[in-house]
Amino acid sequence: MKLKALLVDDEVNILKNLQLVIPWDTLDIELIGTARNGEQALELARSMKPQLILCDIRMPVMDGIEFLSALREFDTEAEVIMMTGYQDFSYVRSVIRYEVKDYILKPIDYEELAETIRRLAEGVRERSIEQHSMQQEWKQVFHLAYEKVLYDRIIDLGGTSNRSFLKLSEAEGENLAFAMMLVDVADYSKRERSWEDKERKLWNFAIHNILQENLVSFEVPHSVLQVRSGEWCVLIERIPPDIYDRGQCMAWAEKLRQAVESYLKLNIRVALHPSEVSLKQLAKSYKSLQRSLNLSPAANKGVIISEKSRGNADTSQQLWDSIEEMVTGLKRCDRRRTETALKELNDSFRSLPETSFERVAPIVHYLCIHLLREMRAMEVINRDEELAIWSQIDQHHGIRETLLVINRLVDQSLESVMKKKTSDVLMLSARDYIERNLSTELSIDLLADYLGISGSYFSLLFKQHVGETFVEYVTKQRMEMAKSLLALSDKSVTQVGQMVGYAERRYFTRVFSKYTGMLPSEFRERQQNQSGAELPAWVNHEG
Repeated sequence: MKLKALLVDDEVNILKNLQLVIPWDTLDIELIGTARNGEQALELARSMKPQLILCDIRMPVMDGIEFLSALREFDTEAEVIMMTGYQDFSYVRSVIRYEVKDYILKPIDYEELAETIRRLAEGVRERSIEQHSMQQEWKQVFHLAYEKVLYDRIIDLGGTSNRSFLKLSEAEGENLAFAMMLVDVADYSKRERSWEDKERKLWNFAIHNILQENLVSFEVPHSVLQVRSGEWCVLIERIPPDIYDRGQCMAWAEKLRQAVESYLKLNIRVALHPSEVSLKQLAKSYKSLQRSLNLSPAANKGVIISEKSRGNADTSQQLWDSIEEMVTGLKRCDRRRTETALKELNDSFRSLPETSFERVAPIVHYLCIHLLREMRAMEVINRDEELAIWSQIDQHHGIRETLLVINRLVDQSLESVMKKKTSDVLMLSARDYIERNLSTELSIDLLADYLGISGSYFSLLFKQHVGETFVEYVTKQRMEMAKSLLALSDKSVTQVGQMVGYAERRYFTRVFSKYTGMLPSEFRERQQNQSGAELPAWVNHEG
């Protein structure tokens, strides 16, 4: 980090000596100017903002003490070294209240001065690094809180959001709105049932990172929120006086789709909301995008514009609403709401003429798959039960058979949900949050706040349900992901560390070595010398 220095003295020879004798280049310091009095120095300090100032005390027009008094009114950070020919220390002490870090007596010992400058410059750089680190940490914490509000609004389960944060966002702009798109892996349910849990996490992690990296390249404020496995909501802020540009949003969506297809060889579907979306409209717009991806005839044609609901006369809309009501009831452990929605779904089918069955059958099939996907995300069915249901779905495409599958699935899920304790639901949310935010800062206090419980209670519940401490669990998840990334990608060790939540390579290496008994580079070399499973993903992708 190159620093800027200002020299202030009314003696021309001293200014020349300071410029020539002090090894400024070696100290990585740029001299931004010289001044013969305090007034000239103030002008330069205001315009150039030097971090280091060498200043004489006695000067014409404005002396050094007056200069310091005026300087501290607008700059409290600059380091100042006072130079004086006076042996009167009581006079020198008068500058202490202006936070002068050191003083040099004339005639100047230039070696001593150079050492003083070096020491102060190191202090400036260390504070700058620390301040930058604190700013980054604060930005990350702020962004996590921001994304939590957005996520809560999208899933709309009636939970409490951070109200103070919402007030803050409203204060910053009443017109806060977003370009909103939903990214979904085509045929994700079929793909996922063949994946082991580790493989599923890796694929989701890879897709999320590619979306994030490309959005960063767009240079727009954004959030990438994983709503469920294989599905991401992308929000791009529209900041007044900017207006919603559908053409630009379509171009962004297409670039995201092509990036994922190029690096992962996965067919990605993207639904774009046709207009800007306010904070209050997030949940409704999310459901609209989901419906478009699942029910639109053009859903497999890359990027589509979400269609507006056509009212109660639309049968597919009624069926979708019934499924959504059941899912919401299950998520809220509301038996009455779930059973009422299931009854409405069955009544809707009974009222349909048989001539409509052929048209509605594909819609019901999609609804069944959508419901199954939600049940898996809620962990209310196990893998064997899921495979049995898939067998039934694959064998029967008729509307009555599919409806029976939906009824059995809801009944089975209801029983499972009702057996779950509040603590089970909390820990399910905790593990889901950890998986979605593995690359960010994670802490007990952060998770406890997210769940609305105390840190001590969270720690107790987590150990009881997971069988290991929060730190042990997060470290294990990060290390397992790091092992996969090292084995299957060409990302550098530093990049891999950052992707799993470690900003410093040295710390990541230490944790990885303790976990595996090998350095990251050693692990990668050993894995690449062995024949392993291939993952055609992002191996050569550099963000």
